[in-house]
Formats: sequence, C-alpha cells, structure tokens
Amino acid sequence: MTLDTSDLDQYMGVPMMPGELKEAVAINDIRRWVQAMHYPNPLHYDEEWAEASRWGRLVAPQSFAVTCDTSHGCAPAQVGRIPDSHLIFGGDEWWFFGPLIEAGDRLVCHRMPYDYKVTETRFAGPTCFQRGDTLYINQKGERIAQQRSTSIRYQVRRAKEQKLFEQPGEPEWSSEQLLELEQAKAGFIEQIRSLGHAPRRWSTVDIGQELATNVLGPHSLASFATEWRAYPMTTWGATRKGPSTQTAEDLGYTKEMAGFEGDRSMERVNPELTDGAYYGPSRGHLQPQWARHVGMARGYGYGASMGAWVLDYVAAWAGEWGLITHSKAQYRNPAFTGDATYIRGTVTDRREERRGRRSRFIVVVSVDMANQDGAALARAEVDVELPTD
Repeated sequence: MTLDTSDLDQYMGVPMMPGELKEAVAINDIRRWVQAMHYPNPLHYDEEWAEASRWGRLVAPQSFAVTCDTSHGCAPAQVGRIPDSHLIFGGDEWWFFGPLIEAGDRLVCHRMPYDYKVTETRFAGPTCFQRGDTLYINQKGERIAQQRSTSIRYQVRRAKEQKLFEQPGEPEWSSEQLLELEQAKAGFIEQIRSLGHAPRRWSTVDIGQELATNVLGPHSLASFATEWRAYPMTTWGATRKGPSTQTAEDLGYTKEMAGFEGDRSMERVNPELTDGAYYGPSRGHLQPQWARHVGMARGYGYGASMGAWVLDYVAAWAGEWGLITHSKAQYRNPAFTGDATYIRGTVTDRREERRGRRSRFIVVVSVDMANQDGAALARAEVDVELPTD
C-alpha cells in the first residue's frame, strides 16, 4: 500500500489565504481559554491579581495565540490531496517575539506550507509528515509569534489494520488515586502562588532543577469538548472565511469524515453540519465510534491543546517576568479519555545570548508528558528568557 502525495508539491512555499476572526479578543475569551487548558494562573482570569502584576491588567498567556487563527495552525500543514486519508497533529514549534495578546487585539494570521516527507511508521505504514507556518501579527503590525505545525497524514484503512492504539476500555480510578492527582495539581498551583508577582531570576536557576509536576485529567469527552469550545473558530459565525479554500473532500479525507467542517456557505444554512464536534474530520475527538474509525482507541485530545499544555506549564514556572522565546514539541501518543496526563520539566541548560548591545539570559527546560502508565505523550524543549539581578 502506497501513499499518493503527488498533489502536495504545487503548494509548498506558496502563501495561503490569511486567517482572521471577525471579533477582537475579549477578556472572557482569555478566561475561557485558560479554563479549557486547565491552567489555573490567576494572571489570566482574576482581575484583582492581574492589577497587582507587572502588567497592571489581565493579559493572555502565550499559548493563547493559537486561538486567534481560523484553523489552530493546522491549515498550512494540510494542503494538497492524499486520497483516503486522515490527519492527526504531530507537533508544534513556536517562536515568540515579545508582545503579549490582550483584550481588544485583532490578529491576522499569515500562512504558508513549508515541507513534507513520507516515512514508514508502526501506526499506519507509509505516513506523510507535513509542516506549515503561521505568523501571528496584531493590529499594530507587531509580530506576536510564528508557529510551525506538523500534521501526520495517513491512510485510515492501514491504521485500522495496524491497531497500534487499540486499547481496552477506560481505566478506573480509585478514590485514593484521584486524591493523589488532586494533590499533584495543588503542588503545581502552589508553585504559581508562591512566586506571585516576583521575578524568577536567571541567577537563581540551576541545571538539573526540577519544576513542579502538573497533572491534567482524568480526561473525558466533556473536558475535550470544553477545549474545543475555547477556540473561537468553533463558534458559529466567528469567521468570514473557512480555514482554507480547500474542502475536506479536496484534501482526500474519507467520505465518512469529510463533511462541511469550516464551510461558511453551509454555515448560513445548517451550522451544525460545519461544527467539528458533530460532523466532519474533527468528530473523532468527541465521538468514540468515529475515533475507532480513524484508528484511535476512543475519544482523544487535540494536538493544538497539547502544545498549549507545554507552553503553559513552563510559563507558570517562569512567572510573569519570564518570556518563552522558543518551543519545539513532538507528540508521540494521543491523550485518551479516561487517562491522566503528567507533565514534568527539568532545567537542562542556561546561557547568555548576545544580540548587538543587548544580552538575553535563557534557560532551557526539557518537558516530558506521559500518561499514568508511563506512555510518552510528548517531549519538548522550551527556551525561556528570565530577568537578571
């Protein structure tokens, strides 16, 4: 069985239609986002805490940028037709340039397909790893971030035959185990609260230092639905144009999964048909029968959200005076319903970067994400700039 990627070459390096939401960012968009990402940092939802911060107001976390696109960064990583295929996220690389997003901002997202390669995988045999870039620019012309997303495009029939993600039903959690999860979450929150508005200084950080462990979950269809609804693009009428000029059928999705997701013409007639929670390529996340149809064991989380978990985790440790400058994450396994996600980080490097007359003091944090059985979900390297003495 081969994977026909002959249609992809014509799109590489060719700019796409930009993505833009109709409405400016609202404070409750930011609050809804951190709630959906399970990120209890009061800087992003509690106005009294935020007023006492260095910003003097509520601002968005750096992970929020991905919500300002009409395709959470996926569109430039899924151009061209691959017959009888489906897609899952394979990773995200981010560069951040300094400005944060806050209420009232309007962003335009400039997108361009980057490259692709075909590799043999245990998951689905011949598999296409395709990358695309999204540049986020605000109404002032400031560059907020650049995202390079990796999609994994594969033939559905082969993935179902391989049965890599075939698993038994959801695990059962005892009261004692659930209490342990809550205790770990409390430790993560304490790390945020104890630092407060003070800076975490570069000179106080040592190689080998461990960050507080965070735990998300146990995940459920309800928690994944909450994530999906935190992306404004999923709201009826939120965008003037779809994610791209290509339909899911044009991209080669199987007939059962193609549908009208993101189709603005259909949205005016029957918006439920355009909603990925109900129909179309995204419904496998929230509907177990369609998850199994595309080679997954059961409902599973969103790759773009997994990238946000990494960014939020390091940002929480860095504090409000820190700035993530670069992050590169590779996703290894999905987060399934019933599972918990453990996020752990260790400082692996610290360096001074000179740029002309200015120096930046960088700490590198290696992040590992795994479920309760130790299965790797993601690995990432995150560069964060910290203030000096």
